[in-house]
Amino acid sequence: MPLPKAELHLHIEGTLEPELAFALAARNGITLPYADTEELRRAYSFSDLQSFLDLYYALMAVLRTEEDFADLADAYLARAAEQGVRHAEIFFDPQAHTARGVPLGTVVDGLTRALARSEERYGISTQLIMCFLRDESAESALETFEAARPYFDRIAGIGLDSAEVGNPPAKFREVYRRAAAAGLRRVAHAGEEGPAAYITEALDVLGVERIDHGLRCLEDEQLVARLVREQIPLTLCPLSNVRLRCIDTLADHPLRTMLDAGLLVTVNSDDPAYFGGYVDDNFRAVQQAMALDEPTLRLLAANSFRAAFLDEPRRARLLAEVAAHEFGPARG
Repeated sequence: MPLPKAELHLHIEGTLEPELAFALAARNGITLPYADTEELRRAYSFSDLQSFLDLYYALMAVLRTEEDFADLADAYLARAAEQGVRHAEIFFDPQAHTARGVPLGTVVDGLTRALARSEERYGISTQLIMCFLRDESAESALETFEAARPYFDRIAGIGLDSAEVGNPPAKFREVYRRAAAAGLRRVAHAGEEGPAAYITEALDVLGVERIDHGLRCLEDEQLVARLVREQIPLTLCPLSNVRLRCIDTLADHPLRTMLDAGLLVTVNSDDPAYFGGYVDDNFRAVQQAMALDEPTLRLLAANSFRAAFLDEPRRARLLAEVAAHEFGPARG
């Protein structure tokens, strides 16, 4: 059995496997510009973040109905269970759907239909985090936030994703202020392709509780000291970083350096259908590339539960599962 873990950096739209994309396209009468799943899978080759985003948004055309979103989430949860996931905090991009004429309620109702039965079916507790597209306007984010108010009983928090460079966190100051006032949790992508200064800005201006990616924090010694001191979690996505050319190879990934510095880092899959692996695949890949030992893997798993938005009794139970886990021979 895989090591028990939480997944904290997962875009549900990024779990759209080619087979499901073709199935949903057929159901909705949509013709994809690819001959078959293999041709589509070959298109999952990217030079940078923007080249990925172009395909990512184009394929969303197959997601039209509540049933589509429920099927998408359920397919992810089934895979996540096989990967040892016991808690998942799932991002979704409402603006990418409402811009296509899909009502926000359709998206939320479909996703939460699957999430509501996740614990019973898969043993996975879940939270839903609504992300804003940072290359859209601050006004669009505010409109989306207000439109989502009727669903706040099913939305745990907000996030910030999409094209980072040139879209600093401070642009979204007001929507994060409203989210804090509404009692929502707050996270943001920062320091993936953008500079370390974006991480500081996300903390100081947006008041985020967790940084998604955060790779470039190492460029600022004072920021690293702060992240260590305050134990602000970073949700790393190693296979994603290689696929999007942020890092040349996994062996070059700063994960070990970050752990040695005392940073609270976690391992996640980001957009696993596009980046070549789900969360335990990421664990196995970094273990092999960096020769990580069992205590380090156990630390990464424990970090995922420490960084999660969990109630304390469940956090304690899940940390106990990590402590009790017995590694099989495949782990060496």
